Amino acid sequence: MSTNRPLGQPRGVGKVILLTIVTLGIYGLVWEYKCYEELKRYRGQGVSGIVGVLLAFVVVTTFLLPAYVGRMYKEDGQNPPVTGWSGFWNLVPYVGLFIWQAKIQGALNNFWEGKQRTAAAPSASAPQPA
Repeated sequence: MSTNRPLGQPRGVGKVILLTIVTLGIYGLVWEYKCYEELKRYRGQGVSGIVGVLLAFVVVTTFLLPAYVGRMYKEDGQNPPVTGWSGFWNLVPYVGLFIWQAKIQGALNNFWEGKQRTAAAPSASAPQPA
């Protein structure tokens, strides 16, 4: 995997949930748009942010977004913390959406922050100054 790919923005899980509640779900759509855009830029494939938001209106994104996050982990050789099956969290009354958001944003944060740490760490194969 190339290390020169554009990384996504880590976001506070609590902030995502709180803004979704305060804006009566509008921020949830903005968050989905941003997630899809970042995933597409990093992976080079998948649906764009606009298409992802449109798919939210027919419930497809409930399963597609965590599937994309899981695929990103697999492509990087890691075990995915979320998969398309994570969409079933939305069936839990009242709190399912927030559990779903927390799992996805947490997985994205771990991935982006791990990549940032790797990029910031000096390479073991780089020649050391004398």
